[in-house]
Amino acid sequence: MRRVKELSCSAEFIDFIKDVLNDVGDVRAKKMFGDWMIYVDEKPVIIACDDMAYVKKLPELEDLMEDAECGFPYDGAKEHYILEMEHQSLAKDVVRKLMEVLPKPKKKSKASANRK
Repeated sequence: MRRVKELSCSAEFIDFIKDVLNDVGDVRAKKMFGDWMIYVDEKPVIIACDDMAYVKKLPELEDLMEDAECGFPYDGAKEHYILEMEHQSLAKDVVRKLMEVLPKPKKKSKASANRK
């Protein structure tokens, strides 16, 4: 398990993730609290921080991620798998599995959006 230095992701790393996943679905990245959330078909699948990609530790990923290192993407976070994006085939398989099991986020109502 590791938690690395407090650095932000480089634009190159975010672009690399988006390039790797471009044939999995519609990929976008959103900067959040100094880190990045990577969405595929509007599902949040990867937390990117410190030029590392983190995915939730879900039972459905155990077989795919059995050799993966684990860590914490930010202070107070639950432990996540570290997804090595350089292993592109595995990264795509992991994201495809996440796409199967993660629910699509609920749309915010106008009332909750207006509170911002």
